[in-house]
Amino acid sequence: QQQSLAMHLLKLVLNCLNFDFIGNSADESADDLCTVQIPTNWRTIFLEPETLDLFFDLYHSLPPMLSQIALSCLVQFASTRRSLFSNPERAKYLGNLIKGVKQILENPQGLSDPGNYHEFCRFLARLKTNYQLGELVVVKDYPEVIQLIANFTITSLQHWEFAPNSVHYLLTLWQRMVASVPFVKTAEPHLLDTYAPEITKAYITSRLECVPVVIRDSLEDPLDDTTTVFQQLEQLCTVSRCEYEKTCTLLVQMFDQNAQNYQKLLHSSTRNPLEITVQEGRLAWLVYFVGTFVGGRLTYTSTDEHDAMDGELSCRVFQLMSLMDAQLPQSSNEKVELAILWFLDQFRKTYVGDQLQHTSKVYARMSEVLGITDDNRVLETFMTKIVTNLKYRGRCEPVISRTLQFLNDLSADISLTPATYSLLKKLVKIEAVKFMLQNHTSKHFPFLGFSDNYSLGDLRCRTVFYTALTRLLMVDLGEDEDEFENFMLPLTVTFESVTRIFNGSFEQEEAKRMLMGLARDLRGIAFALNTKTSYTMLFDWIYPAYISILQRAIELWYREPACTTPILKLMAEFMQNRSQRLNFDVSSPNGILLFREASKMICTYGNQILSLGTLSKDQVYPLKLKGISICYSALKSALCGNYVSFGVFKLYGDNHFDNVLQAFVKMLLSVSHSDLLQYRKLSQSYYPLLECLTQDHMSFITSLEPHVLIYILTSISEGLTAVDTIVSSSCCASLDYIVTYLFKHLAKEGKKTLRCREISQDGQRLLHFMQQNPEVLQQMMSILMNTIIFEDCRNQWSVSRPLLGLILLNEKYFGELRATLIASQPDSKREVLDQCFRNLMEGVEQNLLVKNRDR
Repeated sequence: QQQSLAMHLLKLVLNCLNFDFIGNSADESADDLCTVQIPTNWRTIFLEPETLDLFFDLYHSLPPMLSQIALSCLVQFASTRRSLFSNPERAKYLGNLIKGVKQILENPQGLSDPGNYHEFCRFLARLKTNYQLGELVVVKDYPEVIQLIANFTITSLQHWEFAPNSVHYLLTLWQRMVASVPFVKTAEPHLLDTYAPEITKAYITSRLECVPVVIRDSLEDPLDDTTTVFQQLEQLCTVSRCEYEKTCTLLVQMFDQNAQNYQKLLHSSTRNPLEITVQEGRLAWLVYFVGTFVGGRLTYTSTDEHDAMDGELSCRVFQLMSLMDAQLPQSSNEKVELAILWFLDQFRKTYVGDQLQHTSKVYARMSEVLGITDDNRVLETFMTKIVTNLKYRGRCEPVISRTLQFLNDLSADISLTPATYSLLKKLVKIEAVKFMLQNHTSKHFPFLGFSDNYSLGDLRCRTVFYTALTRLLMVDLGEDEDEFENFMLPLTVTFESVTRIFNGSFEQEEAKRMLMGLARDLRGIAFALNTKTSYTMLFDWIYPAYISILQRAIELWYREPACTTPILKLMAEFMQNRSQRLNFDVSSPNGILLFREASKMICTYGNQILSLGTLSKDQVYPLKLKGISICYSALKSALCGNYVSFGVFKLYGDNHFDNVLQAFVKMLLSVSHSDLLQYRKLSQSYYPLLECLTQDHMSFITSLEPHVLIYILTSISEGLTAVDTIVSSSCCASLDYIVTYLFKHLAKEGKKTLRCREISQDGQRLLHFMQQNPEVLQQMMSILMNTIIFEDCRNQWSVSRPLLGLILLNEKYFGELRATLIASQPDSKREVLDQCFRNLMEGVEQNLLVKNRDR
């Protein structure tokens, strides 16, 4: 009974301390940035030393299930806002917290319970979140406590299999302590130069020691959980930079020792596969450490000596890379390869391409040992490595996709500053790059080919490959159409093969595979062609011959998303007017021709997909909704791209525009409202498309059947309260365009001149519909008002846009809504809310929408 009472009391205290006192609805998952905004009138309780003592005593005397909650309370005590205390009071409060930490670490038996251990680690991390290193070092027991915490951390790291989530908090503490060292002004020693290298050493040695255990007992390999590993390494890289010399000496010694053992094993007559795997696992960890420490240069003040040490470490990885590549194609270790790619990426970010690095000492040792004298030579090494991986490791998807990501990062630069442009210029001169631009075929790069051992997932990385290649091609392409034709040759050959298959004896599977690959390749190319000249070259290449093959494929294989999705995504990419690349010449019909092709494809897909009938819950997204959402994205890009004059279609009796809008409606009506909002990609393509239609094509909206209008308006109404701001903002914009259209029409009605009457047939239809269904707009006004008054409204500006039009169109209902909202409040708040409503409408003139809206 006593335990049950204690449990409830502790939970009550914890809930009080966890309360969101200032209503900022912080993201609770971001645990490390918490300050508890304790109310000022609780000050006296916090100033009494007995308060903290009580909770430390409870921790020591209660069983683990309860002591854990006592520690959770202490975590919140440690996070109390600084402004609650004066400086002397804060120092005294911190002293009491540190004294409690010392007691816990001197009697650590309670920490063997995982719950206690985790909460204690959180408690330690919070000490540094809320207090500065300068305040910690002047506390009376600091030297003993920092030693106890260091020993506790080292022991925790040595037990690598125990509570990896808790270790995050310990590393957070040390990372923040070391990061604060440059800012400490007190004379007292912080002692971090003694303990930080020990912690780095414990982390390194414990990870190397875990390798044989993991392999021998077939345990889960910590290296496979890359998210946790990278997070811990990022924390460790700051800690390692404190007394960097000690860390580097240790790492060099371990690297040399393990590399020598590895070479001995490779050359021994009795190759023991198990021992080789263990040694490769250790080398993978060591390469990750080197990559991390080299990447850490950017986070910490660095010196020439540090750069020279980075050179020492980097040499070893480059040598290991050569050793591993020399064993190809017989043997290859995925973990070591992934680690090497991580290292190369860190080295690239730190020492390549920036003007400062040409004089860097990192190259001193590397030029002696490897002949790598500057970043030009490094880029050559990078590209040779990329080509080697793509040639010989085509069967290993993780390595291929990471290699391509690295190639993409090397070639990618959105900003194209002079420095990055010169980097691209350097890349294009490298032999390995020239080789890739001239030989991107499956003969040289097996991952581009097809064989029965390949799963379809492997094709995804092709898009990344072609995006990177095309960026490199663009550097010197200019207006050279012959060079572009040469580059496209492998794709031309494949398309010709598909055409032959389609026209001859029809080998379905082969044609399908080829087309899926082509669609992914072309999407990568189209994504990278951001200039008018280069985009036009691609358009001339694909239209009309090859686009008709893509249309045929959609017709044939509409049931197979693995085939239709890449083709539809390619079409959506073609419709994107990024950087005004679809700016065709005045005499060119290309914009209209492109739109007609998109219209055909969307109509074909839409009609075919509706013939599937009702689908089960698990099939509806992959077989139908995903394709619909891509069609909507493509249509939205076409409508907003500003490269087609849509009036032309009606003028010349061309029905492609009408057809695609009808296909939009048919597809829409086959989707339930709940699915529209439940599937994020669908809602993020439908609502922006609707915004486009209501902005520029209201004559289409007004021509819709009443049941379709009801469907669309209901979808807007439900989307207004969506959590996703893209959706809710698009709904507000669409509603605003509809309301403004109605309002302008009413204004014209009032003038009653003959001309106005003829113009306004469309408006007449919509107005008549709204008069028959007044509740639609009234409900939306109610939703918006409730959102603004009672909810945490994240896009107020968007919400405000349609509001005035709604009020002016429904003044009577607005009066009723206002009265209801005021009546729903307690007496004390009614006058305030009434005044708010008066302020809202103050100075707003009736019948003037545009002038008053901003007000």
